[in-house]
Amino acid sequence: VQLTESGGGWVQAGGSLRLCCTASRSISSFKLMGWYRQIPREQRVLVAEMAVGGSPNYADSAKGRFSISMDSPMNMMCLQMNNLKPEDTGVYHCGADPWPGGQYWGRGTQVTGSS
Repeated sequence: VQLTESGGGWVQAGGSLRLCCTASRSISSFKLMGWYRQIPREQRVLVAEMAVGGSPNYADSAKGRFSISMDSPMNMMCLQMNNLKPEDTGVYHCGADPWPGGQYWGRGTQVTGSS
């Protein structure tokens, strides 16, 4: 399975970016998909996740600013990021949990929020 992220970039504080993750197979084969942020020397942290066919779950830092969505026919999951802050900077990885277990990761896309 391949997960390919797109949409990262540089944006001034208060700006918006839309990240998307395209899977090489139907996303209905996953039980959960999410976005995780990683900065150097630290572990990946959850930004937003959603069970396929379920409700979204957001990190406190993302609530009210980010929105996760899925497009099953396109095998795609996206993250709309609004009102970006410098502390949102990092490499954003797409993650997917298949049935019955395990986890797949994309290679990540860089997001830089500039003050």
